[in-house]
Amino acid sequence: MEQQAILAIAIFLIVYGLIISEKIHRTIAAVLGGALMILFGIVDQGTALHHIDFNTLGLLIGMMIIVNITAETGLFKYMAVWSAKKAGGRPIRILVYLSVITAVGSAFLDNVTTVLLMVPVTYSITRQLRVDPIPYMIAIIISSNTGGTATMIGDPPNIMIGSRVPELTFMSFIQNLTPIVILIMAVILPLLVLMFRKRIKTTPELMRQVTEMDEKLMITDRKLLVKSLTVLILTIAGFFLHQLVHLESATVALTGAFLLLLMTGEKIMERTISQVEWTTIFFFIGLFVLVSGLVETGVIALLAEKALEWTGGNVTAASMLILWLSGIASAFVDNIPFVATMIPLIQDMGHGGISNLEPLWWSLSLGACLGGNGTLIGASANLVTAGLSAKEGHPIRFMEYLKYGFPLMILSIALASVYVFLRYLI
Repeated sequence: MEQQAILAIAIFLIVYGLIISEKIHRTIAAVLGGALMILFGIVDQGTALHHIDFNTLGLLIGMMIIVNITAETGLFKYMAVWSAKKAGGRPIRILVYLSVITAVGSAFLDNVTTVLLMVPVTYSITRQLRVDPIPYMIAIIISSNTGGTATMIGDPPNIMIGSRVPELTFMSFIQNLTPIVILIMAVILPLLVLMFRKRIKTTPELMRQVTEMDEKLMITDRKLLVKSLTVLILTIAGFFLHQLVHLESATVALTGAFLLLLMTGEKIMERTISQVEWTTIFFFIGLFVLVSGLVETGVIALLAEKALEWTGGNVTAASMLILWLSGIASAFVDNIPFVATMIPLIQDMGHGGISNLEPLWWSLSLGACLGGNGTLIGASANLVTAGLSAKEGHPIRFMEYLKYGFPLMILSIALASVYVFLRYLI
């Protein structure tokens, strides 16, 4: 392996170690790591900029602006009280309800958008019940990544696969992936309840107070609510249609955000833009540049290529290897560059003797999407939730998340393995 590749791996591992140890803030570690990739000449500045996924950043910034303005209307408090009342104020039942809503929302919205909408709702509930919010945050992360796997628009890997493989339509994603996602959620939800049931207890008095609250009193600005909901509905419709009209999701989100700012005025604009999670945005920038060093030196391509060589053209072995490799890799590096590397390699396997590539595509999708649950930096939704939670004064620790997320990720990949084998490989 050439010197630059070894240096890129060393920088990546050191930065990852700093993120795990939490000795310094993960944003500082990631941006300095990205800067080192450029300073040591592993990538030049132009190449580093090319690797930054501005579609992800634009989507995040646009939706953060819309959600921050919408929060000022009291809508999220309304939703929190309404759902808590439906659950009878019981913390465990609320955890299940919020997890299901998050999973369904993530299937039809981008999962980052879903967590941006769900986290404020969840914090409103946990404050009322005076329970630990961290179990709810972990459940939201896991549900968003799992639910996002179900459709072509739910998670970036699926969007990439769907756009590069024309025979995989919007409906084929639903027909092939939704059944296993429903099964995984059915297995994971009882486990989440089992893991957290002792951490989210409250008093009968607080439960009773929640059920007696009037959710209508939570709405504080009806005019702003109408404007916010109008723009939010238009933006969500844009996400459904963005591939048909050939617009990126970032364009849709930023257009919606600045349309809402136009409707609300300059005073709200300054406050709202200052509330954007800039630490999360810069963490993403650092992470994209950090991973660009591994991509440009051929480390990721070499890993994928060698792994596919070992299968010897056997479709069953190739499917299982792609599923587990993409699952484990996506827990530790951003799944977008990994999937971008794997797509041409799988296409090459079609020329190399494997006639039926369909099991390989579904294995890549399941591995890359579900693998994001493995660690706190495995997927965009994880980082956004962690950023919002830290802002509320409840930081999610890397090792604490790993304790819950990684075993559930392994279980999800194992269930997906059985599903892929039984449905496509027998």
